[in-house]
Amino acid sequence: MHTALPAGYEISADPARLDPALIHRWLSQDAYWALGRSREKQDAAIAGSLNFGLYDSASGAQVGYARVVTDRATFAWLCDVYIAPDARGKGLGTALVAAVREHLAPYGLRRVLLATADAHEVYAKIGFEPLAKPEKWMALGEQ
Repeated sequence: MHTALPAGYEISADPARLDPALIHRWLSQDAYWALGRSREKQDAAIAGSLNFGLYDSASGAQVGYARVVTDRATFAWLCDVYIAPDARGKGLGTALVAAVREHLAPYGLRRVLLATADAHEVYAKIGFEPLAKPEKWMALGEQ
């Protein structure tokens, strides 16, 4: 399944293109799951993850972000998916997650997980489904 990126935007996994200060501001001030996250914690998360930036092709400005924690062999956790408020409503979130899925496909991962409180329909378009057997899963830490 391929979801086209709207014209005028590009996605890159090049960490040198990321704007860590902007990502921190977005997540720590506007993302319910990361409110108050410190810059130090966010920078460490970026450093230990596979990162994807979404950019305006004309200006080069970053307008979206997604992060994947993975061993690149069996498992991945998709997290910190964020689209700047002024870029929302254009299908960019769906296209970004589709690009992440396509980037991960060659690894042959057994499972890619994510958690969301309010964007189930976005992820369902890409093929994500509720856990088939949630009773098998457990968590350590905040839930």
